[in-house]
Amino acid sequence: MEPFALPDFYLPYPARRNPHEEHARRHSDEWAAKMGMLDAYGPGGNLVWDQAKLSANDYALMCAYTHPDCDETMLDLITDWYVWVFFFDDHFLDLFKYTGDMVGAKAYLDRLDLFMTAPGELPPEPENPAEAGLADLWARTIPMMSDGWRERFTASTHNLMVESMWELDNINRHRIANPMEYVEMRRRVGGAPWSANLVECAVGAEVPDRLAALRPLRVLRDTFADAVHLRNDIFSYQREVTEEGENSNAILVLETFLGVDTQEAAELTNSLVTSRLQQFENTALVEIPHMLVEHAVAPHDQVAVGLYTKGLQDWQAGGHEWHARSSRYMNSTAGTTAPLLGGPTGLGTSGLRITPGTLGIPRRQAQHLDVPVSRAVGHLPLPDFYMPFPFAVSPHLGAARRHGERWCEAMGMFDPVPGVAGGRLWDAARFEAYDLAYCAAMIHHRADPEALDLSTDWLSWGTYGDDLFPALYGHRGDLVGAKAQNARLTLFMPLDLGPTPEPVTPVERGLADLWRRTAGPMAMPARRQFLDAVTSMTESWIWELVNQVQNRVPDPVDYVEMRRATFGSDLTMGLCRIGHGDLVPAEIYQNRVMRQLDNSAQDYACFVNDVFSYQKEIEFGGDFHNIVYVMENFLGADRLRARDVVNDLMTERMRQFEHIVEEELPAMFEDLALSGEVRAVLANYAEELKDWMSGILEWHRKVDRYRPEWLAAEYGAPVPPLFVPPAPTGLGTSATRIGAGHRQ
Repeated sequence: MEPFALPDFYLPYPARRNPHEEHARRHSDEWAAKMGMLDAYGPGGNLVWDQAKLSANDYALMCAYTHPDCDETMLDLITDWYVWVFFFDDHFLDLFKYTGDMVGAKAYLDRLDLFMTAPGELPPEPENPAEAGLADLWARTIPMMSDGWRERFTASTHNLMVESMWELDNINRHRIANPMEYVEMRRRVGGAPWSANLVECAVGAEVPDRLAALRPLRVLRDTFADAVHLRNDIFSYQREVTEEGENSNAILVLETFLGVDTQEAAELTNSLVTSRLQQFENTALVEIPHMLVEHAVAPHDQVAVGLYTKGLQDWQAGGHEWHARSSRYMNSTAGTTAPLLGGPTGLGTSGLRITPGTLGIPRRQAQHLDVPVSRAVGHLPLPDFYMPFPFAVSPHLGAARRHGERWCEAMGMFDPVPGVAGGRLWDAARFEAYDLAYCAAMIHHRADPEALDLSTDWLSWGTYGDDLFPALYGHRGDLVGAKAQNARLTLFMPLDLGPTPEPVTPVERGLADLWRRTAGPMAMPARRQFLDAVTSMTESWIWELVNQVQNRVPDPVDYVEMRRATFGSDLTMGLCRIGHGDLVPAEIYQNRVMRQLDNSAQDYACFVNDVFSYQKEIEFGGDFHNIVYVMENFLGADRLRARDVVNDLMTERMRQFEHIVEEELPAMFEDLALSGEVRAVLANYAEELKDWMSGILEWHRKVDRYRPEWLAAEYGAPVPPLFVPPAPTGLGTSATRIGAGHRQ
């Protein structure tokens, strides 16, 4: 009995098959035997793999579908990599997931790291098939790739191995992750970023190092990873959850979190696969070309990015085809990627073909045909927020309020803004109603007067900029002007604190002043990190405008990840870290525990803002960048149901934060053998995050900025919508327009 019927998949690209498949199959069978993978026993005396199991899984078929264009030698290498990674997963499962041996698991993973050597280093002698396979593959792969690629591949290989400890810990605790945590961690443990690195190797085109970390390529990789992993969760649910008792599966996560049956959870998971694939397409066709132009990318590097993108596309189509055929998965009713009708193929042509997976049509409409109009949604009734931490207020609040008003006035933030409706963005009365000093006095209540003034000014500057960009550029769709202003902002943050241009706008003037006051006392690594935090926030303002121009409502994953930036989370948290100096090594903050500590706190605070600001943004701002609205759109739910889902997410994130502080943070201290001084700094940082969350919630409860009566008095009536592109005209465009009043 299959636990659910497979959903209709969005299948935009036909799968193709490499002609060297049979050679790769013979080669990989011989290679697996040579590495000892067919002679490895689990704790119960059972063989982890035998030839029959290897043949049934047919990794050569998988690689022939996912890498259809590489030559015989390269296909052999790629197939061996996948044989190794699946053997590692099954071997680790047998040795440690069933026994719960955390100590042995860590020792096993620590040794595997030793086989990912830099040039000139020698690995130890292998002691098991996983080590032997990795040593062989590393020696065959690394010499043909650059140092930059090796570093990225080392990181992704390390992640897929070491984050298996996260899965093991959840199994031992009988804990099912919350949806946001699951997507984040699945990327690391699931291996698709690792697969994306291998695509570069297979197509013989590396992504240039200077582009690899930019948002378009980051999103391309992440959407690829999410679609691969979530699709795998649909096909593997029966084996992993029903038969093997694992709890790391998206369908199980949604069943548990939303309280729905397995079939509905599978359909929702598939909807997320669809939205991730369609964001992949949007990124490839919209953001990637802009990136290539804006960064003046050389022609040969443009070709490399194109081949990489096409390689990821081939992997998606081929991966589905393999899942639909492999005996490893539940697939008796799976569709294929072959089009029912002839027609064009390739990136961007999916909308011109009809495939067995039709779910992509309504999902794309839900994201892109939602014309933003202001509507009288009214005040969103507030839920009962879970907040276990008390708030405290700085004794310097009064002085900070007076300073903040003087500073904003001096920067020109109360001046009229040409191009903004009514000519007014802020004035002294609005600033008083926002009471940003009150927020600063709670999130940094331990700060001295000077530091509290600095925190108040950063909150004022960030809020002013966040209000300015949609008001000045969004309503007229002026992406060029917005990008020009954003590009100028970087000129006022020189790492060497050198000269800057003369600021000509309040947002420039404020940033120039704040950068000198903040970056001056910082060491260079901290200064660079803080620059990244500010830049991340300012670039996120452009992301919102791009969505508005496209009428694109982001899916939940894209929204949550970008919301941390638009809220300025890293910036305000970075102010907490100023006092850490160089005491805490930078890599500590990249540890999974610290990242999850930050992300859980950030998501809670961001969602607080979205719940309180729902009416302000939807009714008076004509905007759709709000997690409640995003959930309405994705789930097809009303606003009250969407609000409750958001509140449940907040509660889960807060409980995760509590668990990390109580259990995982002390364990990390021991695991990394941190000094007492570093432990004290990080423990205090966790306390500051408690202040940050409780202060943000209390500020929203007290200020006028989101109160319905203040909004009605201040704005009078809903404002016109943010930029609405003109409807297309001409032959064949009638189906792309929406009649009056039609809204998702």
